[in-house]
Amino acid sequence: MEPAENESHDKNPLDNGSNTGNMFQNNEDKLIQLTFPDGQIKEYEQGTSGLQVAESISKSLAKKAVAVVLNDAQLDLTRPLTESGAFYIMTRDDPEALELLRHDAAHVFAEAIKELYSDMQITIGPAIENGFYYDIAGPKTIREEDFPTIEAKMREIVDRNEAITREEWERDKAVAFFKSIGEHYKAEIIASIPADQPITLYRQGDFIDLCRGPHLPTTGKLGKAFKLMKVAGAYWRGDSNNEMLQRVYGTAWATEQQLKDYLHRLEEAEKRDHRKLGKQMGLFHLQEEAPGSIFWHPSGWEIVQTIKQYIRAKLKAHDYNEVNTPALVDYSLWEASGHAEKFGENMFTSEIDERKYALKPMNCPCHVQIFNQGIKSYRDLPYRMAEFGSCQRYEPSGALHGIMRLRAFVQDDAHIFCREDQIMEESVAFCNLLQDVYKDFGFTDIQVKFSDRPEKRAGADAVWDKAEKALTEAVNAAGLDYTLNPGEGAFYGPKLEFVLTDAIGRQWQCGTLQVDFVLPERLNANYVGEDGQKHRPVMLHRAILGSIERFIGVLIEHYGGNLPLWLAPTQVVVATVISKADAYATELMNKLKAHGIRAACDLRNEKISYKVREHSVAKVPLVLVVGENEMNQQTVTVRKLGSKNTETLAADLFMEQILQVVKEKTLVKGTE
Repeated sequence: MEPAENESHDKNPLDNGSNTGNMFQNNEDKLIQLTFPDGQIKEYEQGTSGLQVAESISKSLAKKAVAVVLNDAQLDLTRPLTESGAFYIMTRDDPEALELLRHDAAHVFAEAIKELYSDMQITIGPAIENGFYYDIAGPKTIREEDFPTIEAKMREIVDRNEAITREEWERDKAVAFFKSIGEHYKAEIIASIPADQPITLYRQGDFIDLCRGPHLPTTGKLGKAFKLMKVAGAYWRGDSNNEMLQRVYGTAWATEQQLKDYLHRLEEAEKRDHRKLGKQMGLFHLQEEAPGSIFWHPSGWEIVQTIKQYIRAKLKAHDYNEVNTPALVDYSLWEASGHAEKFGENMFTSEIDERKYALKPMNCPCHVQIFNQGIKSYRDLPYRMAEFGSCQRYEPSGALHGIMRLRAFVQDDAHIFCREDQIMEESVAFCNLLQDVYKDFGFTDIQVKFSDRPEKRAGADAVWDKAEKALTEAVNAAGLDYTLNPGEGAFYGPKLEFVLTDAIGRQWQCGTLQVDFVLPERLNANYVGEDGQKHRPVMLHRAILGSIERFIGVLIEHYGGNLPLWLAPTQVVVATVISKADAYATELMNKLKAHGIRAACDLRNEKISYKVREHSVAKVPLVLVVGENEMNQQTVTVRKLGSKNTETLAADLFMEQILQVVKEKTLVKGTE
């Protein structure tokens, strides 16, 4: 499996250029020091393999070992160790070993393809999240009904326990070899590698493939916790001018239980697919005439408005000023801010009266324009500006995904203009607000990533040093644990990314907080300080939900459509058993509406079981069944979504309970 097109085939700095059969050549009198995770330091002869080190510790460790890590570089067990440093023996059970297993699964798949269909060519096949893929070419059209045959061959290769060995070849020799066996795609890749770089090949049985490695010591170490998932098309080298290949995706795990759990998560994800549930619940639809845009139906728009009202109330309580800015803005503003250079290819533009305009892809520059109106004093800071900003970005059609990935969307965007000495206080206040909001939506597992300066950025290093220091101090003051996400900051400043974990363990990055010294400088924002002089404000970019549309998609999938009562578009349906109860049902509905509950009546001449089933499909949290008994006793029989049980309550008591549940934003028991 060769490297991706944009990766170099550099020689590993730990490689001494020798094959594993010569691992002790000329190294007998040299020693290296290996520092183990527990701090222990041991000396070994230079050229000793990782496997030999493992054997020197214990036979059981050597049996479990699949690779080693020296100075953060993964190496095959049989590779000679040529330098001192931090050393770790990786076993099959280590989380880091998963990528290695998936790497090997791709090779075993390719070997199976060659054994089953000898006239097929193998091209590129990397390990990816949750598995691997391999692009193949040839006369055989692979279909999903072929998967059992291919998987059986893969299991046979695992059972053969073939040794996996690394070889180094000269480039031209490797090109000639792969041409001779009819692997022209592989030969093309190798020919593109500089002639002075060694080519590393891995051999298992009669199969040989281009790959930088490392690999497991034998195919038997892979195990059988793998499964082929789907077939798709892919252009050779990602270029639409090239021929279309077949891309086969697979998944691979360390244990059968992990595979079983993953397949279960996929089943759950399919059941929770927001596109399917959105249609079932009558929330929205998408159509070709408006790609990447949503047609919100009344029920879906009710959710949008409920979320906006909730966020708006939170913003008012935290002294934000809500604004609204134009959708179409002269292109020169985006050039001045730097967004044209960074995002120009993703912006929708138009020329009117010989002037170039762009639909805004984000709100930041427009908010600076509002801040710049009039003279601002240090006493006016912090100035918190919020907008439900409608943004438009060009996304390739293949990247669009329901309401999760759109071309037209709304952000709960806000910017805080403050002094440098206010960064920490404002950042901590935002982090607290964000956690409070997420809790109300039912998310308590929140991970934070610290994204520092990207390679392409605006602003001097000294400015970035100051911004990163300020954000680090702020996140520490907020008491949040975080992991580093190197090089992923915005082009104008470092950022925190807040990642939510949903009910089936998937992660969604939603909120952000960014410290920006750059845009205020580029767009000439200033305030008059206590000294009477002009100063640049610091701009904190922040969002909690991100795209509201995407967040609603996350909510639908997190809850499987069974939204919390306070969010449900229709919270209660009063359904009659007999027409004599119609007036009572209507009276109940009106009382509920008068208290702000989103209620409806179902007075149709249908069986109550049919009505309940229909409203359950639409994910209505509560159905109140009323007949003659309920009418005479002023009660309601409550059926909760997802529960087969019912409960009869006094109508007034039910009213008190539902108002309390909505106020506290808790789930109704039986609807989880």
